[in-house]
This record gives sequence, structure tokens and C-alpha cells, in this order.
Amino acid sequence: MHPAPSVIAFSTFSGLGFGLLFWLGFGVPAVSGWSAFAFFTIAYLLAVGGLISSTFHLGHPERALKAFTQWRSSWLSREGLCAVAALIVMAIYGAGLVFFDAAWQPLGILGALLSLGTVFTTAMIYTQLKTVPRWHQPLTPFYFLSLSLAGGALLAGQITWAVVLLIAAGAVQIATWLLGDKALKQSGTDIASATQLGGIGKVRAFEPPHTGTNYLLREFVFQIGRKHAQKLRVISFGLMIVLPVLLLLLPFSHLLAVVAVLVHVAGVLASRWLFFAEAEHVVGLYYGKR
Repeated sequence: MHPAPSVIAFSTFSGLGFGLLFWLGFGVPAVSGWSAFAFFTIAYLLAVGGLISSTFHLGHPERALKAFTQWRSSWLSREGLCAVAALIVMAIYGAGLVFFDAAWQPLGILGALLSLGTVFTTAMIYTQLKTVPRWHQPLTPFYFLSLSLAGGALLAGQITWAVVLLIAAGAVQIATWLLGDKALKQSGTDIASATQLGGIGKVRAFEPPHTGTNYLLREFVFQIGRKHAQKLRVISFGLMIVLPVLLLLLPFSHLLAVVAVLVHVAGVLASRWLFFAEAEHVVGLYYGKR
């Protein structure tokens, strides 16, 4: 899949924003007044900013509202509804903390669950795609959820939880890479099954379907060299997991905490870029790219 910057930004920043809202919904950290305002501002800038960035990848952004009508069958529609519900509920909960010094906890818990539900529905948009075996596996939702919760804990200043969840997210990331590397082969999909000509004999591509580029090649057939992918994996894992954990284990200082957040975000952006760049859409079989 072509790693569009808008989609990478959306899945990264909205995940962090809704992750922070999850912790705030459970009263972690216990803030009120201007402190609560600061935390909620950061969460909403990330969550809403990520959602807005996703519209730049739409062919017709003006039709985005139509996505909300297909909730019975579309994970994209469910994501939109969950996101709006979470933002509204958490805005009311946040208003109580900021203006009335009141923690309406049942509302906060509902908002926290809706925030986590938003991240889950985002993950399911990719998990449901049988045409991308690397994504079509149970670990994909855990990949999104673990990074959202870990990043949220980091932004919420929960050092112990952040360390534990970052390590867990790292384990999920490694498992996702290992299983994903085998997914296309284990799916049994090849040019013979794609063309349904395997019963006749051995199938091979004589020439590509098109002499030039087209939409499918631009959007669904992106190749990255194995050596480059391995280097980027090491860099993303180091920034996303290793460095933040090491920084958090040092004696606490606000400067180190800020640096831990920044390197983690950089690592998640790199990891998300790989998530799309390494996706092996089966349409590539028709072009001899798999």
C-alpha cells in the first residue's frame, strides 16, 4: 500500500490523542481547572488533528459525512461514530473538571471506553482486508491498541504504566512483524489462485496488464527493499520503545519526559510508515510485483 502522509499522521496522532483521553476518562492523572484544560487540549489537538488529516486522503472530502450512514457494514463508519461520540462525551466530562472541579466519573469511564473503541474500529478497517494478508490477522488490533494505551500513558505522565505498556507494545510489534512476513505465503494466494487458472497448468505473468502506471499501482503496489525495511524496523523500534523506556527509567525530570514523548512519536510515525509500505496487496500479483 502506498504510505500516504495523511493516513500515517491520522493513525499516529489520533491513536495518541484517544489514548490520552482513555486515561483522562479514568481520572488519570487526577487533574482539574487549568491543569485539566491543558491535558484535554493536548488530547483534542492530537485526536481531532489526526481525524482532520485523514480527510486529505479522500477523493471527495466534501462527501465525508456520508461515511456515517453505513455503520451496519462499514468499520470506517463505525470509527467515525465512535470518534464523534467519544469527543462529545469527553468534552462534557472535561468541562466538569475544568469549570466545576467535578469529576463525573461514570461519564468519564464511558468516554474512555468510546475512545478505546475508536482506536479498535480504526484497526478493524485494516484487519478486515483479506486482500492484505499482512493486516488480516488478530494481532493488528493489538498493535493499534497497545501503542495507543502506551502513548496515552506516556502523555498522561504515568511512568510505571508507560514502561510496562511500552514493553508490551514492543512485544506486539515484533510479533506483528514476524507473523506478517509469512502472511502472504501462508495465505496460499498466488498468481494462479488470483487468475483462477491454476487448474490448467503452471501460471506465470507473460507481460503486465498495463504499459504505464495506473491507480492500482500508485495506491496498492508499493515495494520496499528488505534491507531498507530491516534498518527502518530497528530505527522505529529503538525510537518507539527502547529509548523512551530507558529515559523513563532514569531519575525523573520534565525535560527527559518531553524527550521520551518526542522520540516515541517519531518511532510510531516510522512504524506506521512501515505498516503501510510493507503491506502486500494481492493486486500486485497481476503485475508480477509479489
